[in-house]
Amino acid sequence: MDMSEWKSQVRRGLLEFCILRLIGSQPRYGYELVTTLNRWEFLAVTEGTLYPLLRRLLKEKCIDSYWKESEAGPPRKYYTLTESGRELLDSMSTEWEKVTQAIEELNQ
Repeated sequence: MDMSEWKSQVRRGLLEFCILRLIGSQPRYGYELVTTLNRWEFLAVTEGTLYPLLRRLLKEKCIDSYWKESEAGPPRKYYTLTESGRELLDSMSTEWEKVTQAIEELNQ
């Protein structure tokens, strides 16, 4: 089995979950999401991966966006969760708890 393919599949689903969690905790802008996720090698993401995902979440009305002036440069586009996004995040969190609990039980 090719580990890189397995990791890629796992990572795809986790990225959306992690992005929603970050945006759910406070409004975030794109580059901030990139730098935060890059703290963990497994979650490291490029702007070329992040922005299409954010556009899809906007289209699906899971997140909303607004522009805000920045003290350190040009205005930044911030992302927030919508009610639909909050519901999705809650569902994902519930499923994540089930998965991690099952894996923990397998390890016993």
